[in-house]
Amino acid sequence: MRFAVSLLMFICVASLIGTVLQQNQAANTYIDQFGPFWFAIFDKFSIWHIYNSWWFLLIMAFLVVSTSICVVRNSPKMMRDARSFREYVRGSSLRSFHHRVEATSNAAPAENLLRIQQWLKSQGYKFKVRQDGDSMILAAKKGSANRLGYIFAHTAIVVICVGGLLDSELPVRLQVWLGGKVPITDNMLISEVPVSGRLSPANPSFRANMLVPEGAQSSSGIISVDNGVLVQPLPFNLKLNKFVVDYYSTGMPSSFKSEVEVTDPDTGKSFSQTIEVNEPLRYKGVTVYQSSFDDGGSKLQLVGYPLVGAGNKPFDFNGVVGKPTEITVNSNQGQMPLAIDFSGLRVINVEDLSGDTLPQPKAVMEHVASVTGSAAGAKNDHLRNVGPSVQYRIVGNDGQAHEYTNYMLPLMLDGSLVFLAGVRETAAQPYRYIRIPADADNSVVEFMNIRAALANPALLNEAALRFSTKNANTELQQPLLHKAAVGALETFYKAGFNGIIEKVPEKDREKVLGFAVPMIQLSLMELRDILREQAGKPPLDHTGQAGQDADAWVQMTLLALANLPDYPAPVFMTLKGFEQIEASVFQVARSPGKNTVYLGCLFLVIGVFSMFYIRDRRIWVWIKPQGQGSEMLAAMTSQRRTLDFNHEFDRFKEAFKRLST
Repeated sequence: MRFAVSLLMFICVASLIGTVLQQNQAANTYIDQFGPFWFAIFDKFSIWHIYNSWWFLLIMAFLVVSTSICVVRNSPKMMRDARSFREYVRGSSLRSFHHRVEATSNAAPAENLLRIQQWLKSQGYKFKVRQDGDSMILAAKKGSANRLGYIFAHTAIVVICVGGLLDSELPVRLQVWLGGKVPITDNMLISEVPVSGRLSPANPSFRANMLVPEGAQSSSGIISVDNGVLVQPLPFNLKLNKFVVDYYSTGMPSSFKSEVEVTDPDTGKSFSQTIEVNEPLRYKGVTVYQSSFDDGGSKLQLVGYPLVGAGNKPFDFNGVVGKPTEITVNSNQGQMPLAIDFSGLRVINVEDLSGDTLPQPKAVMEHVASVTGSAAGAKNDHLRNVGPSVQYRIVGNDGQAHEYTNYMLPLMLDGSLVFLAGVRETAAQPYRYIRIPADADNSVVEFMNIRAALANPALLNEAALRFSTKNANTELQQPLLHKAAVGALETFYKAGFNGIIEKVPEKDREKVLGFAVPMIQLSLMELRDILREQAGKPPLDHTGQAGQDADAWVQMTLLALANLPDYPAPVFMTLKGFEQIEASVFQVARSPGKNTVYLGCLFLVIGVFSMFYIRDRRIWVWIKPQGQGSEMLAAMTSQRRTLDFNHEFDRFKEAFKRLST
């Protein structure tokens, strides 16, 4: 019993952790929350899926075995004791009881016995009389069902734990360990999964996930096991006709639901139903819960702008969220193949643009969590819908991958209209953004033309020449200033400001930058004018407000070019158009242990109420002839000698003395 109590305490602590810490989330979520160091430590104890961890299941199994042994060993003794009147107690031993009373009576023993029996019967006691020589022992009891409370309470622990084990991953893992099932680790279609990777449709217990895009259907769930998955066939076919989501003013979803059509393959009959949070679908012993939502393979139309070499010709291409796309980018080294994996499309991005913090893409689960109502807080007048954004991943030739996020529309930040381009190495890191200034057509074309022109020696030389001609004090200074401008532009384009100052002593860096930055900025103005002349556009007005706007645009271009070396992609992609296809994420479960747990809870309620509200009381009366009368000795006991028991004994004592007169 002590061992069982210890195990129960471990389970209580583990359940507390599992309740406080959200379970079964992506590893990146926990890395962001705890950091890599603590994540590695906590991961050894599997607290991210604590209810299915090996040590939790092992403790549950030990608790079931230990408590079952306790119930089997002690229940027969408790039942025998509950049925027994203990009438074989010796009369002389009653004098050792703390709660006892003695009396003498002039009435005969039989008459006294009859009086006491009548009183006990009126109080709800059952009794039994044993003749002991010329004496009589009357044994009475009340509340023997109290012992059933212990049996029900301990049985409840076993039943609840068994129900928990039935609804855990244990049935699936047993099929992996003993049934020859092998989790699939390779990418393949469900139709290509071998028999060893499929569970039986009659699998007694499972909890799987199923992603169904709009207009698509599925009859299989996916169960994660270790580093692979198993396919769980369902006894019906589920088609998602429509996914409906409503949003708060903050851009967070206020509610979402799925309009589905269920088809029974055995009968061919179909019916429609709406699945919402807390309103699941139940059919053929399987429950389908609305878990979350995701992208179902949205179709994207994009424009790519080269970021390497002197080429500035944009190119159009298409992509699909969730599927890899191969493109080729022209560079100085020739054609560069790129593998792009589009991971997400967000149509609505409501951001707080009141401060200096750049918008951060939100994970789907963050949006799902907001359905509880936390997103419907106080009104914020600075919230703006900044339009769609696309997330993608590029794997370079060196095998190194980076994640990117780009907004479709320009944003007004710090008084300038800019396109945001974010990059990060891993999901555990925040995005680093560069701001690309938007031109008069709200595009990045003019910036990309300047970027490509910096890689063109002829255009770069002409811009430096115009700068030196306008800013040289004498003709002798012009060649030197021209050479300095060419060198500064070339170095700045390749390595940013760091390339300019890396060979300069630290004490002289501020002085060098104070000379180089204005020179580069003025040279970029000349380069912009050259490109406009070549395109047949009118020259820019460099006076008044128009001149200030032109200067601000070039300054933003200068900052963007300075950050461009930290943007490792050889191409910048903008979202031209899209066809959104949403998908609903369902959790499908067959949980026979649920009814078992309900039964265990019923047993627990019966057991607790029996133990606390049914008091076991026993009374013995020894009646011995004495002359013409009787000598009587009575004792009373209970498992819990509470204040109520003392009051009850006082009432019995008064009644006993009254009956003996």
